[in-house]
Amino acid sequence: MRQNAARRTLLLDTAIHLLAREGARGLSYRALDNAAELPTGTASNYFRHRADLLHQIALHIHERLMPDPQWLEETLQQRTGQELYTALLENLVERVLQEQHTSLALMELRLEATRRPELRASLFSTVRHNIGWNQRFSEEHGLALRAEDFVLMYLAISGLLVEELTVPGVLAPYTRTELVQSLVARFLPIQTGEGGIR
Repeated sequence: MRQNAARRTLLLDTAIHLLAREGARGLSYRALDNAAELPTGTASNYFRHRADLLHQIALHIHERLMPDPQWLEETLQQRTGQELYTALLENLVERVLQEQHTSLALMELRLEATRRPELRASLFSTVRHNIGWNQRFSEEHGLALRAEDFVLMYLAISGLLVEELTVPGVLAPYTRTELVQSLVARFLPIQTGEGGIR
């Protein structure tokens, strides 16, 4: 069947909302068609089986959570070192929290992956690709961390996001901004004008 790109995007966006609101058990072809206000049978024409649907949702979630290209270009031109890394991480945290339903849908996929080996393999591939992309991006823009430090930073930001998404305010009196700035200061030395670090 010939597919319509806009309709496919509508189905994926609707599936993300359903996952966030109802969990994986509330996501069926019928529920997806109804929520998207499309004829019965539409979703099954776009996604061969449930595993395919879940895989495509995972890919779409990561696309939705990418930074705005214009903002990224301007930030890369205007900032360097600690200031750049801080701006990138603060933007990431804000993006994830603004796209709350998208981020919660990803959490639901992660939980579902513990019960579905094929989804676990799909998520493993997607997340590993994302981590690798971020490591290369950091290196290309002079933000290289030791491999272990990069993973620790990744885990710290992931933990911060889980807390803010599920029990907001639990980290008070610390603010998100303070925590991000503290993380960057601990892992990324300040560049001096003489090319050294301090």
